[in-house]
Amino acid sequence: MALDPKAKALLTAIEAAGPVNFDAVPLEFAREQVDAGYSRMKIPVKQVGSVRDLSLPGPESDIPVRIYTPEGDGPFPVIVFFHGGGWVFFHLDAYDPVCSHLCAIAKCIVVSVDYRLSPESKFPAATDDCLQATTWVSGHCSEWNGNPERIFLAGDSAGGNLAAVTALRLRDEFAHSPVPIMGQILIYPVTDYYKPGKPSYVEFAEGYGLTRDAMGWFWDKYLGYDGDATNYLVAPLQAPSLFRLPRALVIVSGYDPLRDEGIAYANRLSGAGVTVTLSVYDDMIHGFLSYLGILNQGIDAIEEIALWLSHYR
Repeated sequence: MALDPKAKALLTAIEAAGPVNFDAVPLEFAREQVDAGYSRMKIPVKQVGSVRDLSLPGPESDIPVRIYTPEGDGPFPVIVFFHGGGWVFFHLDAYDPVCSHLCAIAKCIVVSVDYRLSPESKFPAATDDCLQATTWVSGHCSEWNGNPERIFLAGDSAGGNLAAVTALRLRDEFAHSPVPIMGQILIYPVTDYYKPGKPSYVEFAEGYGLTRDAMGWFWDKYLGYDGDATNYLVAPLQAPSLFRLPRALVIVSGYDPLRDEGIAYANRLSGAGVTVTLSVYDDMIHGFLSYLGILNQGIDAIEEIALWLSHYR
């Protein structure tokens, strides 16, 4: 399928504005430029019943979270959401549009987690924070009208990686005191270590938003050159077994370096007996969910997530 015309126009506009060369500028400047570029797009925020910020105890420091509650009567299902950005970029504000739309359309409480970023806090800091936040939500969500028996993990890109890894850690580290997770929503997730020769990395190496070189840079910041790329808590596709994991909705983009590993993870989950829905947005680029109001498929994907969730309320 051909690239969506609106996605193509968006890529042209981003290129004309001058994308940030991560290697050529200080990290803080790169973060400022990425945040500013996203702010200029004026992505709409959806009205919900309430939004509040909390800090919960983390492994080394408090973890900021933002809780979006829909209008209406609960108790509501709860989505613990981990944002994308290559484990390096973004905080809670950047994901207000995605989380507010998800809350309003899916009628779920969404807890957006502001985990520690790399390279200041390399692996496993982010996944430690995500695991801690999930167990905290499980123990406390009933206090704010959430249903502790209806908890889902979700994330996009690097956040999809963290959602998949959190599901694995809950299975492996909480066998004697399980945290009830009903499902995982993995949106164009990072599931494998940087392998620049895989077909989707070659086909979409540059010109489609996320580039092959950028993924190498992100992996360096997250793991470092001396990190263990075979560790399945880094690359969940490397897990020896995917048995006994929660059901999954896996969404991938057709024009995305990460396409192949997202599909491969969905297939491995299915082969392990996990109930999986794989949804391929053939005409879309990586990150399309973040362009709500610009790319119609972003709303389509949130509505698909809402429908999928409705089967497991």
